[in-house]
Amino acid sequence: MWFKHLHLYRLHGAVAVNAEQLAEKMACYTAMPLGNADARRIGWTAPAGRLGGGQLLHTLQNDGHRLISALRQERLLPASVIKEEVEERVAEIEATEGRKVTRKERSALKEQVMEELLPRAFVRSQKIDLWWDTERNLIGVNASSRARAEDVLDLLRETLGSLKATPLASQTLPIRAMTTWLGDAASRPADLQLGDNVSLKAKGDDGVVRARQVDLDSDEMQQLLESGRQASQLALSLEGQLSFILHDDLALKSLRFGDALIEEADHADDGDDALARLETDFILMAGSLRQNVERLMEWLGGETERQPTADKGGVQS
Repeated sequence: MWFKHLHLYRLHGAVAVNAEQLAEKMACYTAMPLGNADARRIGWTAPAGRLGGGQLLHTLQNDGHRLISALRQERLLPASVIKEEVEERVAEIEATEGRKVTRKERSALKEQVMEELLPRAFVRSQKIDLWWDTERNLIGVNASSRARAEDVLDLLRETLGSLKATPLASQTLPIRAMTTWLGDAASRPADLQLGDNVSLKAKGDDGVVRARQVDLDSDEMQQLLESGRQASQLALSLEGQLSFILHDDLALKSLRFGDALIEEADHADDGDDALARLETDFILMAGSLRQNVERLMEWLGGETERQPTADKGGVQS
């Protein structure tokens, strides 16, 4: 269950719900199979799956960590398939009735085609995990995109009835810090090492230069920085404990936990119990994330406060 990506959010104000109450509320929003007319749906699912006995919430009482998972389902109905079917029906009407199909009729045909094809479309399911550090009022979502992360936050907000959250933000913009670290080795914190992956974007419309498996301290990299490019993505390693690609929106992608941590998890005595295994991994992962996120934020000058725009729509982009 080790996270691959991390989108971080700051909670504003105490969320007055204990673990038992949260589990009860989540039970009212469990994932259900898509109906024939449903294009997409999201609901809570058991992080450990069926082997975990259907338990929706895992919590570490002593450390304030919670783990929950959402199941997002959507039907895949390509626009090209809809367009082809609509064009065939339009051509048939025009040939049979000897007239042009109006724009209004074409729109109605499109809706009809979608209604007919939707029940036969393939369903894609995606499990998205959420780590909630209740002691730090911090949430991290294991999602490949910000949009998917906010889908899960919206579900949590609906479950709780209210949730004020904003993307975690630092005093020093990540793009500025990454560019400085890349250009000046002396500016890097002692425990921070560069990886071999970077994306450099220009201030104008010159596109993005992406480099993988390269020496980021090479003269070529320095020349690109001197031309005015800035690092929008940068592979980093925190003293062998955690490596990732930092993005300019403070998202952490391609997470890899240190070998020592993985070995500790592998050597844990869980008796081949899937639930015990998940909770062991979560204990180790959550502790590492808490520690290393705090270190990263220190290197970025600390956190800057963002105020939610409203109680219902607290997530800002």
